[in-house]
Amino acid sequence: MAENGIKYIMLISDGMADRPLPELDGKTPMQVAKKPNMDFLAANGRVGAVNTIPEGMDPGSDVAAMSLLGYNPQEYYTGRAPIEAASMRIPLGKHDVAFRCNLVSTDGETMLDYSGGHVSTEEARELITCVNQKLGTQQIRFYPGISYRHIMVWSGGSPNVKTVPPHNFTGKPLSPNLPEGDGDAKLKSLIFDSLEILDSHPINRRRRDEGKLPANMIWLWGQGFSLCLPNFTAKTGHTGAVIAAVDLVKGLGIAAGLTAPAVPGVTGYLDTNFEGKAKYALEALKTRDFAVVHVEAPDEAGHNGDIDAKIQAIENVDRRTLGVLMEGLRGVERFRILVTPDHATPIAIRTHASEPIPFTIYSSFESSKSALPFDERAVPETGLCIEEGFRLIDLLFK
Repeated sequence: MAENGIKYIMLISDGMADRPLPELDGKTPMQVAKKPNMDFLAANGRVGAVNTIPEGMDPGSDVAAMSLLGYNPQEYYTGRAPIEAASMRIPLGKHDVAFRCNLVSTDGETMLDYSGGHVSTEEARELITCVNQKLGTQQIRFYPGISYRHIMVWSGGSPNVKTVPPHNFTGKPLSPNLPEGDGDAKLKSLIFDSLEILDSHPINRRRRDEGKLPANMIWLWGQGFSLCLPNFTAKTGHTGAVIAAVDLVKGLGIAAGLTAPAVPGVTGYLDTNFEGKAKYALEALKTRDFAVVHVEAPDEAGHNGDIDAKIQAIENVDRRTLGVLMEGLRGVERFRILVTPDHATPIAIRTHASEPIPFTIYSSFESSKSALPFDERAVPETGLCIEEGFRLIDLLFK
């Protein structure tokens, strides 16, 4: 790794921020988790608060991650699905509308699980292929992604329809959350026709036999036209790479002209290759000066309402990702590292929230000390507040 020049790292621990929980005696998972590496960076760096969700926008990872990469969502955001389509190299024409297509679990009336019981990528590929064979047309195509996350493209469709992310109403009825607006009849038909196709599919019969939830219906949301972002290097003067499992974050990087290497063993879940992400980031920094490392696991635990899993996920990010990064940076004289959630995913509500979140920036060559903890308590206490999240990256590069 080159030692001349400054190396910059942004570690995004997705959904890590939370709210005080009675089960943790009024503490948050960030407060309870053992995270010595993050605490070291905070104690020897700067701790601040950032608002990654502009007023009036939904608190999704798409909006938040766009902010963290330095792009104003109010200017560039077109929808979640086009970002993921960019990662999957799905070409979108002028009149193509991309929809995020979750494989979900349902009894036909209730959203039992937004992730189809965290269906495996191999199982999901076969299920989405089946859906495409049965429901695909010249205008509508389904593209398999990772685990439960897929894409539908509707040529000549409309983005002017209200859709609801399935993780927003787990355990609640489907009917109040069905698409409403242009083309909603077709979207509803696709959703319920998919249940007829998938419910009795051999993969789902086997999953039930194994005591798992079936991935027995598609859910369409996050629609939009193609995404166009200014080139990151031309905009910032920095070359970079995005290390992530999920197409959402990889797609943002690709749309911005960053490289997005495929890391083996990454799942976007609690069993992901935490160490591999750090190693690939360090490798990227040999030829580039900026690396984004995104870890999805804390967010998934928040959506599942699993306190213990969220604490474990944060500890894994700290030890197995940040720890490996810090060890690999020992031979680098000049580097800065930013660690932050992208948004809060409170256990109590099991979905995203738009409140400000804590961040810390550490520099290996600039002296700084902070008395603030690296958790949610710092948000109301810090004097370092970034109201427009897309400006946070300027603090890293400053």
